Amino acid sequence: MTIDKAKVALGFIVAGALTLVFGGISVLMGPTVMTDQVIKNTVIDPKNEMSYTMWRDVPVPFFMSVYFFHVLNPKEILAGEKPMVEQRGPYVYRKRIQKDNITFHPNSTVSYKEYRSYYFEPSMSVGNESDVLTIPNMLVLGAAVMLESLSVPVRMIISMAFKTFDEGPFLTKTVGELMWGYDSKLVNFLNKYLPGMLPSSGKFGLFSEFNNSDTGLFTIHTGKDDIRNVHKVVSWNGLTELSYWRTPQCNMINGTAGQMWPPFMTEESTLPFYSPDACRSLELVYQRSGKMKGIPLYRFVAPKTLFANGTDYSPNEGFCPCRQSGLLNVSSCRQNSPVFISHPHFFNADPVLLDYVHGLSPNEEDHGLFIDIHPLTGVPLNVSIRLQLNLYMKRVRGITETGKISEVVMPMLWFEERGYIDGPILNTFHTNLVVLPAVMEYMQYGMIALGLATIIIAAFVRYRFKVSNKEQIKGSRDHETQEKYIMTNSET
Repeated sequence: MTIDKAKVALGFIVAGALTLVFGGISVLMGPTVMTDQVIKNTVIDPKNEMSYTMWRDVPVPFFMSVYFFHVLNPKEILAGEKPMVEQRGPYVYRKRIQKDNITFHPNSTVSYKEYRSYYFEPSMSVGNESDVLTIPNMLVLGAAVMLESLSVPVRMIISMAFKTFDEGPFLTKTVGELMWGYDSKLVNFLNKYLPGMLPSSGKFGLFSEFNNSDTGLFTIHTGKDDIRNVHKVVSWNGLTELSYWRTPQCNMINGTAGQMWPPFMTEESTLPFYSPDACRSLELVYQRSGKMKGIPLYRFVAPKTLFANGTDYSPNEGFCPCRQSGLLNVSSCRQNSPVFISHPHFFNADPVLLDYVHGLSPNEEDHGLFIDIHPLTGVPLNVSIRLQLNLYMKRVRGITETGKISEVVMPMLWFEERGYIDGPILNTFHTNLVVLPAVMEYMQYGMIALGLATIIIAAFVRYRFKVSNKEQIKGSRDHETQEKYIMTNSET
């Protein structure tokens, strides 16, 4: 049985064409399939086991590093001299986050409360919670500014109360006491006779209201009806807008809850989120692209306008009364205490703020905040949120505890909340978002290349077969003609 090689070659041409077509279809349909998979896996749905568990329990290790500004010259400050501070720390705490009271609603939203707790990590800290530090006493110096509008006799009575309860202008306490609370006769008195005046009903500490607490009742979009809205906040504590600020724009609750964002980001995207601790919505902007262990990312950072005052950036007028750019006045949501938020060491703030305090040295690497996002899924890969707590201090007549203090925005501490994907989660991300797409892409273009190669080789082989057959036929005819010629001559 003879094999028709030309037909075999034709078969390979057909097979190559099919491979080429299939590869072309894969290239065209691949992005659509990938998009569908991303949408399916980023919707907040208990059926999406891995992504839902990540959203609910936040398995990524988070840490809060706290740096105190230890006051070196408290007596001189009371005499009107410039404050001198020394940064101490970090004092590092592991942050545990877990969502609870999760309720899904028919309108493609879900409500929850997020609980947080902090655990000291001595091995990661420079120092211990037993370290003794000196910082301004918010109860005295903050209250003095708050009560400045009262008459002088009333202020003198308040000053006598401070002395009665042994409250001076500066505190010398352990880190643990400053963080989570200390016993104070004045605090006990205020909580008993003026309940609600202080943010905490127990001991007074700078972070006492944060530990073992929740961030409020969030209602967010699940993305089932529109993936562009996934994670975006619908309401917080039942509110769709705030009442802390002076303009509707500043009172808007924008963006997500600050943990995940909608997928399919571009370099024109921004990163809006609502922060209950800052009492406002914040928005980061694209800085650059990069990679984290092979995974593509976009880095988003705080624009210089984030904490700019209303004079330098008019949309921020609603956050006033303002001081220098770089300071956010949060007194309206902190019992009117003269507290300001800024970037650490007054990074990106009006340089004049550095002239009022010795010991500060801002730079972007150590004090700028950023979030690295995987643009395809909207999942943060690396997060570093850095903020500073400042107290506005000044001399107030009638309250002798303020001495001759010069007017100053005094840095008290700054903290960094950071976390990054690592371990098995990072490996899963790398496999699903880098390895598999790369393999699929290589296979798609490999099939196109294989199809083209098969068609070309098979066509060439078929052509050679045809040429060879023609030569054989021609040779056979020439041979027959020659034989006939010889026979004719021999007969003659």
